[in-house]
Amino acid sequence: MSEERETRLLMISPTSNITPDQLSRTIHSMGERITVKETCYGCLIEGPSEVVRRVRDRAREMDRNAIFSKIRAYPASDPRRCRAQHGTRPGYSQLEMEWKALTNIEAGLDALDRGEEIKEPTPKKQLSVMEFKKICEAN
Repeated sequence: MSEERETRLLMISPTSNITPDQLSRTIHSMGERITVKETCYGCLIEGPSEVVRRVRDRAREMDRNAIFSKIRAYPASDPRRCRAQHGTRPGYSQLEMEWKALTNIEAGLDALDRGEEIKEPTPKKQLSVMEFKKICEAN
């Protein structure tokens, strides 16, 4: 992708009430000159960088803590990645893992919006080699 064109994934958190169809239709109704491709996890949007970012921001207004975005390296329907054209999907497992994690991220953002105090996690004590050896030998 050049700096002038951008392809973005818009992923919807699994707990959101928004569907990929609703997201795609809302983006289409914005009347911007971009490509929109509905996916099982949200949609892909592609076009001039400035327009894509503006559409991303407006789409996130639907449910700002449940719609996430990241840049995609390949254009929409790229034959190297599109299953319809028998492309490979090497990053799909990673994408699926990220999609499942969105629920926790959404909950954290909602907690921040409610003004809840965020506590720093307690640092874990490093296990010594001797302690590790005892654990291994005990089992």
